[in-house]
Amino acid sequence: MALEDVQVESVEAGQSLADRLFVTLRGEIVEGLIPAGSKISEPELARRFNASRGSLREAVMRLESLGLLERRVNVGARVVDLTERGLLELYDVREALEGMACRLAATERTGEDLDALREMLARHEQQEELQAGRAYFQPEGDFDFHFRIVQASNNDLLIDTLCNRLYYRVRMYRYQLGMASPRAKSAFREHSNIIDAIEAGDGELAEILMRRHIRASRLNIEKKLTQ
Repeated sequence: MALEDVQVESVEAGQSLADRLFVTLRGEIVEGLIPAGSKISEPELARRFNASRGSLREAVMRLESLGLLERRVNVGARVVDLTERGLLELYDVREALEGMACRLAATERTGEDLDALREMLARHEQQEELQAGRAYFQPEGDFDFHFRIVQASNNDLLIDTLCNRLYYRVRMYRYQLGMASPRAKSAFREHSNIIDAIEAGDGELAEILMRRHIRASRLNIEKKLTQ
């Protein structure tokens, strides 16, 4: 499907036009349909979606708040670039904060959290690409291992930072550079080991395992950026 054929109305009913624009553009940026580094033309998007400049401007501002767009003097809004430095900074923050989330989750865990995590991994394991060791794809939100772990930390500030402010920048790197990977099966096993540590209430081990997992993921994507 061509970009110009995408209809904003296909996003959830009941949302405002600005909400629907935001969700549609967010998805296209994360998936690379709007390429990294490309300029955002508000008049062009307004024509494409038959949207008011006000609704579009609101959506663009929200995308800026997620770190998916940036403003440059005399240029305007552009999609952020996928750079090695940006990746290293983002993954350093993730390593520290998601490690903390695991430690807290080991204390705050509930039977419902653990059941949901196990069920999610069971679904992931059925993926043909994962079984073949080619890729490990995780849908966003509640079907994303990292998202669910952070939610289980029960720390509102941590959840806001990782599941809102940084989440879609992480997905942008993972989606465009890191889903297809020889680490697919290893990453899945690492997820399972992290859940084991959380279930055992061993926050220290859970934090160490998550830090190692994210560090390995960072090194994998870093190689792709330098090839």
